[in-house]
Amino acid sequence: MPGMYIHVPFCRSKCPYCDFYSLPRISEEALDAYTKAVEAHLRRFAGQSAFSAETVYFGGGTPSVLGARRLNRLLGAVDHFFPLQKDAEVTAEMNPAGWEEDFFDTLYKGGFTRISMGMQSANESELRLLGRNHRPADVRRAMQAAQKAGFTHLSLDVMTALPVPSEENRLENLRRSAEICRELGADHVSAYMLKVEDGTFYARHPERYTFPDEETACRDYRFVADTLESLGYRQYEISNFAAPGGESRHNLLYWHDEEYLGVGPAAHSFLNGRRFYYPRDFQGFLNGALPEEDGPGGSFEEYVMLGLRLTEGITRSACIDRFGEEGGKQFDALHVYGAGLARMQPKDDPLLIVSENRIALTRSGFLVSNAVIASLFESIE
Repeated sequence: MPGMYIHVPFCRSKCPYCDFYSLPRISEEALDAYTKAVEAHLRRFAGQSAFSAETVYFGGGTPSVLGARRLNRLLGAVDHFFPLQKDAEVTAEMNPAGWEEDFFDTLYKGGFTRISMGMQSANESELRLLGRNHRPADVRRAMQAAQKAGFTHLSLDVMTALPVPSEENRLENLRRSAEICRELGADHVSAYMLKVEDGTFYARHPERYTFPDEETACRDYRFVADTLESLGYRQYEISNFAAPGGESRHNLLYWHDEEYLGVGPAAHSFLNGRRFYYPRDFQGFLNGALPEEDGPGGSFEEYVMLGLRLTEGITRSACIDRFGEEGGKQFDALHVYGAGLARMQPKDDPLLIVSENRIALTRSGFLVSNAVIASLFESIE
């Protein structure tokens, strides 16, 4: 069954590394107008495609800026037009500071099942460097309030490859951030490597920061991944780790190349075999602008590219289930080339795992995934 993504394009301030579509300094009137616009777009899609939502994900931006009551109202609209499955996973992203007193109670009673919180770091100086408006104590308070309200599925973000001058400090800070995730009861951790994106404050002012070189950034990634696994989290995707049962079902839907509907400015969709997206235009969205076409979706190549982000990788049986006999032939072509590629790699640090029915990237392979996947595809062109 398809999933649902709602993009909430609001933040109280813009972080210097962020290139997601968001608008700072918004008014209550803008929040109300956006809520009504999402309802109108959902109504229009309901007339074109009927499905029962398996997952719903409110991302951004900072969805918590909308407030719990507006979020519940939008979840109610989703359920009205695309009835939620009985065990649907419903996630709201949020910042650890700035939430109203009854935020978690209201969301939990409204049907939300999961909270994803942008901690980024447990170190106060790193939070200032990242332009975050919260402090470590805010994360603790928010996690405790969410648990008290009844939430058991809680995710924290950790950011690696920060412009911290001392390697000793960077590794110790990463270790502490990982430990805090376990200490506070998160069953899911997203560990993202910071990348300086065009148009961000970091990119416009490179003279103010000293970012780590590629070798150091890779070392950060390996270190935090090893630390999280030592704490009981299992890596299941390039940037995601979970305690047993804590995997994000919505994100797995993306990586398994399943369909979903995205609503909101900058939201993307894959539905009925085609991909489309809303422009990054808030006023246009309010005025009812239609999404723009982005071509067909669901090809074998797309399926492989997404599936190899997962530690489980891709299997011949799954390719046959998805694409029939042709999928088996294409997997076999990848398998032959992949086996040769695997034999050429160092045994103590391979990039690729190739068994009879499976192809998967290793942790080292994740660091160069684009190059490895491109090499695999050369074998079937």
